[in-house]
Amino acid sequence: MKIAFHGAARTVTGSKHLIHLDNGKQVLLDCGMFQGMGKDTDALNRDFGFEAAKISYLILSHAHIDHCGLIPKLVKEGFAGTIFCTPATKELAAILLQDSAEIQRDDTKFINKKRAKQGLTPYQPLYTPDDVAETLSHFESVAYDEWTKIDEEMELMFADAGHIIGSASVHLKITAKGHTTRVSFSGDVGRYNDAILRKPTAIPRADYLILESTYGNRLHEDVADATQLFYHWIHKTCIQKKGKLIIPAFSVGRTQEVLYSLNQLELEKRLPPVPVYVDSPLSKEATDLVKSYPQYFNDAIHKVMLTDSDPFDFRGLKFIQSVEESKRLNDLDQPCVIISASGMADAGRVKHHIRNNIGDEKNTVLMVGYCEPNSLGGKLLSGAKSVKIFGEMYKVVAEIGRIYTMSAHGDYDDLCLFIAGQEPSELKNLFLVHGDYDVQEEFASRLHGKGFKHIQIPERHSEFTLQ
Repeated sequence: MKIAFHGAARTVTGSKHLIHLDNGKQVLLDCGMFQGMGKDTDALNRDFGFEAAKISYLILSHAHIDHCGLIPKLVKEGFAGTIFCTPATKELAAILLQDSAEIQRDDTKFINKKRAKQGLTPYQPLYTPDDVAETLSHFESVAYDEWTKIDEEMELMFADAGHIIGSASVHLKITAKGHTTRVSFSGDVGRYNDAILRKPTAIPRADYLILESTYGNRLHEDVADATQLFYHWIHKTCIQKKGKLIIPAFSVGRTQEVLYSLNQLELEKRLPPVPVYVDSPLSKEATDLVKSYPQYFNDAIHKVMLTDSDPFDFRGLKFIQSVEESKRLNDLDQPCVIISASGMADAGRVKHHIRNNIGDEKNTVLMVGYCEPNSLGGKLLSGAKSVKIFGEMYKVVAEIGRIYTMSAHGDYDDLCLFIAGQEPSELKNLFLVHGDYDVQEEFASRLHGKGFKHIQIPERHSEFTLQ
């Protein structure tokens, strides 16, 4: 048995880990899209590094695009197997993949207008809404904490990873020639003191563990600080400077956390009197879906819901649906807050909002999550004086802010707690994925100190034999 790492290898996006069984079957863990990799992004997304038609099963940890975003391309290129995930992930993936296809369609139209003027060949999207429709027929949902027999040689169990609604760590029992091998994949591990979700579930012992390491070198600030930080940025930008506060935020997870914090300000009667626009049709669908799974909320938010039936709604909030409404926000000459996807500012409507507002010192672009260094958000955070947006250069005059407290990924204490039930001497290999290489090296050193001796940091397309 072998495992190959085709994405999220020494980087944080494009999650794809392929297990080759001795009987010839292939099991793919996630099929994510690379995001924020600059000029290399498109090429990375067009080459899987393996043959789609040879994959027997796909097991999806959660619905974020960097974990599920290339599934329609996989199906388009010949994958005909079953996609296993939790019920909430199945619902979220349906709306996220449809949105991804529509963004590609709309961005392609915008880009190709410019390419046509330059005499260049048209750019082709990775997949279309029709490809997404075909993809959804392959999904099969599996409940948490139940061992499910996939075939005669393999069993699967999902455990709540506490990252977003429906997110799971993946656990496999693979039996061959009378011997069972236990392989676990963390997916993305949430925080043990998350503002909204339950803490991650303890995981069974494994022979081989694939562990995310996004924040393997840092400790997060207290999540309670986010409410005060939002008050600071809204007051400074909208009240003092009379400008617009642009917040790039992923539609699933991060947007709901932002809304929850602003609702807290409303409950405390401290929310400044400015309109708040969520400019993403997907965010409205995602927020409604998150509300439909209150059983995954933590005790703190359940207490809030005893007196506030909707902790994601407040005075002055409006969801923007149509493109025409979105464009009108650019002409709006008054202070406001605009929350829009994507979180790295590399696609979607927020890219247009940044393009239209980055040249005014009254405005602020506030980043509230991880950004790849080569993404638009990453470049803004690095202090770039000018950035390229839709092929044109723009001076960065607006203020660039950041809130660190809102990560949906666990820090190194969370990650160490997540694997505390593992017996280091029993673990044959621990593979670190979904992290920048320098962070992974630091985390590996920390894990060595806790007794984990067999640690690998795979490169993209590298392959390892599982004994």
